[in-house]
Amino acid sequence: MMAFWFVVLMLLVIAAALLVLPVLREPQRDEVLDRDRLNKSFYQQRLRELEEDEDQGVVAERGAMVQELQQNLLSDIPQQQAAVQQSQPLSRWTLLPGVIVMVVIAVAFYLKSGGLAQVQGWQMVMQEMPQLRERVMNEDKKPLTMEEIARLGLGLRTELQQDPRNVADWVMLGRVGLALNNATTATQAFAHAYQLAPELPEVSMGYAEVLTRSSDPLDNKKAADMLSGMLGRNHQDVRALSLLAFNAFEQGDFKKAIGAWEMMLKLLPADDSRREVIKRSIEQAKAQSGVDNANLTVNVTMSPEVETTLPPQAVLVISVTDGSMPVPVAVKQLPLSRFPLTVSLDDTNAMMPERLLSGMKQVKVHVRVSRDGLATPQSGDWYGDSAVVPYDKKGKVDIQIDRQVP
Repeated sequence: MMAFWFVVLMLLVIAAALLVLPVLREPQRDEVLDRDRLNKSFYQQRLRELEEDEDQGVVAERGAMVQELQQNLLSDIPQQQAAVQQSQPLSRWTLLPGVIVMVVIAVAFYLKSGGLAQVQGWQMVMQEMPQLRERVMNEDKKPLTMEEIARLGLGLRTELQQDPRNVADWVMLGRVGLALNNATTATQAFAHAYQLAPELPEVSMGYAEVLTRSSDPLDNKKAADMLSGMLGRNHQDVRALSLLAFNAFEQGDFKKAIGAWEMMLKLLPADDSRREVIKRSIEQAKAQSGVDNANLTVNVTMSPEVETTLPPQAVLVISVTDGSMPVPVAVKQLPLSRFPLTVSLDDTNAMMPERLLSGMKQVKVHVRVSRDGLATPQSGDWYGDSAVVPYDKKGKVDIQIDRQVP
């Protein structure tokens, strides 16, 4: 910081010198001397011309003209002396206000737009760095706020400029990027750490995590390769299994995701709270992949007299509830066709991923013919309901559409 202020002071001194020196410089006399020589040369030239004119008989009063030339030459001398007198140098003290104004303007402009507040903030961050590091490393300390995490990231970037091979600081900066949801910072930081120490589990795991979270499919593929390599060295690494399952699920490889989650269930203790989350994830993956899907077959019938009264744009809406709550577990909508009609529902028709058809112990089916295609029942719509029946991933329900919404 002292070097910065020294440079500022030197620049102000140079600027003041550029303002003062040209004014203090002695006036040049060359211009006055050149004018004297020019006047004398003109006077001599004019005399010669008068002599030639007199010899040729062109001028009759040569003496009067010579006298006029002499008077013109003498009349120019006072003006030259006055010019010399007016060119005296100014007093040094008259330049002091100008120098003061220049310094004040320069300092005010820097305070306004020079980022002094940011510099002071950065200096405060660097003073807080030991305390911030201690709070991050010690779980018993008060957790950092988001603002403090951002200041920690600024301090880490500053220190890494001085020590770019500090792997621990690159990892910490990557964690800061993840906490601040800054994917660019997190990816770049872990990439630097991975280049320096790819053999460290913390580094490789962190890099695989940010690549898994990336929206770039190439990053996701690179993460999957890295995680497969880690599991090849240690197939009981639960964290690597979790990341691999999430990566595979996001890429649509449900079979691979299910396999990773099932392996985690074998490794986790029976009382681990993560087991229930993993089980729900497996059910969701199975539902989306079609593996071991729950299935409910609904046979729908309607009297021919009613069928002939339905408009061609009518829509058949089938909804399944658990028999106790009106919120549907699964819904399927399809254009109206001829009856009898058989429709199959499974977990892909679920309304919410946490409420799947495969998780139901009992079901109740409601079938409605919507004449205008609206989701809410309208007066005049025909419908039919089933009773609440037990359900164990496979089932069949018969429904007769024989009632009409009032």
